[in-house]
Amino acid sequence: MVSHGRSIVIRDPVWNTIRVDTVAAAIIDTAAFQRLRYIRQLGLAHLVYPGATHTRFDHAIGVYHLAVRAIRTLRSGPALPPEVWEGARLIPYAALLHDIGHYAFSHALEELEPDRIAGDHEQMSALFFESPELKAALAPLGKDAPDEIARIIRGAGDSVLRGLVSGSLDLDKMEYLRRDARFCGVPYGEVDVERLLEGLAVLQDPVTGSWEVGVRAKALSSLESLLFSKYQMFRNVYWHHAVRAATGMYKRIVETAVEERILTPLDLIGPTDEELIYELARGARTASGPAAERLARRWLPGLKNRRLPKRAAEIPAWQLEERILPGWVSGDTPEKRRWEDEIAAELGLAPGEAILDFPVTKAMFQLDLLVDRGGRTVRLGKKGIPGLIDLPKLAEQLHRTARVLRLFTFEPREVDPEWLLERLAAGPKGGGSGAAGAGNEDLPRGSRERREAVETTLTGTGNVCSSRGRE
Repeated sequence: MVSHGRSIVIRDPVWNTIRVDTVAAAIIDTAAFQRLRYIRQLGLAHLVYPGATHTRFDHAIGVYHLAVRAIRTLRSGPALPPEVWEGARLIPYAALLHDIGHYAFSHALEELEPDRIAGDHEQMSALFFESPELKAALAPLGKDAPDEIARIIRGAGDSVLRGLVSGSLDLDKMEYLRRDARFCGVPYGEVDVERLLEGLAVLQDPVTGSWEVGVRAKALSSLESLLFSKYQMFRNVYWHHAVRAATGMYKRIVETAVEERILTPLDLIGPTDEELIYELARGARTASGPAAERLARRWLPGLKNRRLPKRAAEIPAWQLEERILPGWVSGDTPEKRRWEDEIAAELGLAPGEAILDFPVTKAMFQLDLLVDRGGRTVRLGKKGIPGLIDLPKLAEQLHRTARVLRLFTFEPREVDPEWLLERLAAGPKGGGSGAAGAGNEDLPRGSRERREAVETTLTGTGNVCSSRGRE
């Protein structure tokens, strides 16, 4: 571990100057955190928006910066009970580490079924906290600090201020919307962060009497703007058809690699974007069978060279209001995969080369926070507050407007939307689809070496790139 013994200053294109204290500087210098330099913030969106090559590293430092500012603002406000400030010193470090457990290409793999991955990025964070190097960096905060920080990241913890890291008004949203918009070159994420920070307050729940992070009524218009910016970013960037095509192709590659026992869910923990692509390519080249052949000769080169699946059919969600779709449409279940492979066969494609995509985010407009209305505290929920903030009432409509049901095919095909809906209503005809998924306990070729490389990443005891290069 490198100990600066002093704060450092980072120049950032979004927030200009960020001052990092001594503990944060030591955290940043760990191998576990440096890994985030090589995890793209928006996964495969750079294949559509060339500037979107920013990373989880710079985003995490930005959230840390906002956390420091938020706490400073709250401390300068009205006097609060001492219990409000218990654990407050850990909030900036939880903000800094909130993405430490991300998989390669960020959120994409978390859309897969649970047996394909070892857990979501918040669950994976706990593994990285086992790194001796990271533990040493956190040591000045006390022996219990790593566990409490991990709990704050999961939305738990004892700190009243944990909502700054995980909640309806968390600083993560403010940061990523502005940063993502800046690097994608779109105008949708210009959130009024200054107004939101100045509008923060610690309020007492009138029902339970507990304290939590809330907002003053004067900042509600800025919060409404943030929510609408989030909608615009989902519609135009995160759920852009080519971004979803690339994401679907990447998920199919990883899913197939796990099915073929080229990799296990354990092997997905630790690699950076390029390292995982390398591991997938190397494993596919040394494996046998038609699926490995497709991975090595078609799918992986296609992803690398932006030969993405094409839209065979596209139906906006608002046109589906009178339709009843199967529950598996938005997931990545075995039932859906059987259906996709049957469609692929009917279209003259190889197994795995038809992808149905209907993304969903349950919390696009999640609102559950306290509002100070001129000295009277009320809770803002899904219905909004009449006359103050009405956007939540439109949440369902906006979510439906942003969603599009698409069928992607690895070779150009045209499918009549009505035929697609009829086939969806009929569901899969039954039977299996490809090799059975490998369990966590099954170790494919080279897995022991890959496990050791993962442990090297988590513990910070060596150079992950050279470790993998020697396999």
